[in-house]
Amino acid sequence: MKHLPLFFDLAGRRVVVVGEGPAAARRADLARSAGADVARLAVEGAGIADFRGAAAAFIATGTLEGDTAAQRLAKAAGVPVNVADRPALCDFILPAIVDRDGVVVAISTGGASPTLASILRGRIEAALPERIGALAKLARTFRAQANALIPDPAHRRGFWRRLVDGPAARLVLAGDEAGARRVALGELDAVRRRMSPVGIAHVVGAGPGDPDLLTLRAAQLLQEADAILHDELVPAAILGRARRDAELVPVGKRKGSVGWAQADIEAELMRRVRAGQTVVRLKAGDPFIFGRGGEEVEALRAAGLPVSVVPGVTAALGCAASAGIPLTHRRLASAVTFVSGHGADGREAAWPALAAQGHTLAIYMGATEAASVRDRLLDAGTAPTTPVAIVENGTRPDERVSVGRLADLARLAATHTRGDAGPSLIIVGEVAALAAVADQPLLEKVS
Repeated sequence: MKHLPLFFDLAGRRVVVVGEGPAAARRADLARSAGADVARLAVEGAGIADFRGAAAAFIATGTLEGDTAAQRLAKAAGVPVNVADRPALCDFILPAIVDRDGVVVAISTGGASPTLASILRGRIEAALPERIGALAKLARTFRAQANALIPDPAHRRGFWRRLVDGPAARLVLAGDEAGARRVALGELDAVRRRMSPVGIAHVVGAGPGDPDLLTLRAAQLLQEADAILHDELVPAAILGRARRDAELVPVGKRKGSVGWAQADIEAELMRRVRAGQTVVRLKAGDPFIFGRGGEEVEALRAAGLPVSVVPGVTAALGCAASAGIPLTHRRLASAVTFVSGHGADGREAAWPALAAQGHTLAIYMGATEAASVRDRLLDAGTAPTTPVAIVENGTRPDERVSVGRLADLARLAATHTRGDAGPSLIIVGEVAALAAVADQPLLEKVS
């Protein structure tokens, strides 16, 4: 290691910046962001006295002659110096910096490749949660209490590990700082009393099927979960992203088969959270779009248990994009509605309102009800020649797309409802004619 990474407190200290160009301006802004008192100088007329007492000097004149002259002045004054793009003249170098409101990560290649450092910074920025700084602030607020109430070092370390990587942390990262403080207080009291702390449930959207469409937060939680209660429709490729020792519990329900009752799923979530587990309830698509995620969140909140929600790419968005169908289009559709092919308690969609021209329908769980969907739309006034598309296993390697007209919807759906068929989405509207189907002419009439 050629350079020792250190973090200096520059608040209220004098920093000299020599130069007038963009590089000098960036260094001046960086020093000010750390609270430094910045003095800007031109190399002409500068002397040793201008540098004396400074904590650091940044030089970016743009010329070798100017940089060398200013560097000599700073060295004569005993001030550590950084010269832009000239590592041989530097006492210290500037790393690529990720700053998340007090949580700072510095990346350096020792001056060998600033471009590589920038690329690494981008990857780290993508991996770090945006609210990680709020988590650091939460830890700061509990430091004195934890030190006073937990005298045993091992128990205190356990408390800190759970605080920054457990339920309270997840609530902070989800934006629920008040809920995080309540959980942290409970955990502090539990550690003090040698009790088992409560866990947390995360209701997570798995997206339409392609593992690369998982959100960053969903992928992180799969690596942290003690148990994953997953839907039948979540593919093995996504479950494979889970931590190796996580318990995988299939709780899915598919039409025509016996599965877990919703009340049993909610009871299992509560049991595991009360036992101190971090539980991911993994749902296909988005948990709040025809996924009953709202019911599970209600049950957990009613029980006073911590819960967070992580959205996913819903089937309508994923399948439409994968099939090349824009759900809205300036010339064809100015509105889109998501509709379930099955309603709870007999509730039906307002089909007459959905039959308007310039309106796209994305119908979930509708393939087995294709004839009924067709008849209701036709009765509501939709033209029988309206384009339709059925996307099965959207975004997955075995995706299948059929296109046709509304009058032929039931016959189109027949190939998507066989015994081994995957989940299908029906799209109704003029935009369906834009589906990219290599082996089938658009709007082909089924005979």
